[in-house]
Amino acid sequence: MSSLPRPAASHSSSFALSGTTLGIGLMVLGILLYSINDAMGKWLVGAYSVGMILLVRSLGALIVLAPFAHRDGGIGALLHAPHRGLQLLRVALSTTEIGFFYWAVSYMPLADTMTYYLAGPIYVAAMSAIFLKEKIDGARWAAILVGFVGVIIVLNPSSSTLSWPALIAITGSFVYSVLMIVTRQLRGTADSTLLVFSTGAAFLAGAVLAPFQWVTPTPRDLALLLLLGVVALFASFCVNRSLKLAPASVVVPYQYTMLIWAVIFGYIFFNDTPKMSVLIGAAIIIASGLFIFFREQTRTPPGVPDELAEEVAPSNPAQP
Repeated sequence: MSSLPRPAASHSSSFALSGTTLGIGLMVLGILLYSINDAMGKWLVGAYSVGMILLVRSLGALIVLAPFAHRDGGIGALLHAPHRGLQLLRVALSTTEIGFFYWAVSYMPLADTMTYYLAGPIYVAAMSAIFLKEKIDGARWAAILVGFVGVIIVLNPSSSTLSWPALIAITGSFVYSVLMIVTRQLRGTADSTLLVFSTGAAFLAGAVLAPFQWVTPTPRDLALLLLLGVVALFASFCVNRSLKLAPASVVVPYQYTMLIWAVIFGYIFFNDTPKMSVLIGAAIIIASGLFIFFREQTRTPPGVPDELAEEVAPSNPAQP
């Protein structure tokens, strides 16, 4: 899982896949994979503890990841990874976020938990302006805020909705947002190194917690728990690569698509019928995401490499 080859610029083609466009596509794919992973986890957490899920899913991911990590330098690459402080912070954030999500989803419906996570793009937009020095113009802020209005419509907030599980989910969404910022700062680190660190930390956390609530899984459930890790691995790869190719403030709003999958998977697997407020909010969220996508296509002319985007359009916040 080393770096994806960068598409060559073609001046003869009427369309060239820029880094920003590819980053958006990978974020959308990553969120879909995460949503599949979340639906599987919601089903499994009813029978197994958070510690067990962390342990077995991480084992499955590490088995698949091992040959890629070996190809990219193995232990030596891990020991000499740049920005060790940020690497450790990212590991802590990743493990904490996973634990908070499964903790929340053990009490709440899948769609509710995932919807609380949709506040994330607001956190990321604010933090990317402060910590990553990304320029966020008024139009993009407006689109992000409109998307958040859609989230508020879905949540229909009241005193009853701000329960203890809801606060767990909100905290998890904030931790996830900080994780996105740190991952963007580490975009020079090999994908396999990022994944080994985060997956290995989750494995260790699971190894500590799992014995306290151990339940021997059936062969079918063991296979599903291992598959959970593989799906999460590829989802993480897509999100990590997305944050390397494009500014966090551009790609993270596509986290809003999580709501669409929550509605679909909740209906198919958990027989949850979406309310009208959910459908209205989803429509607003989709519109805001499409606005950001098409606006980015007009800001960077086709065939222009992302490294030159600031020369072509000085307001483009993309960083090399």
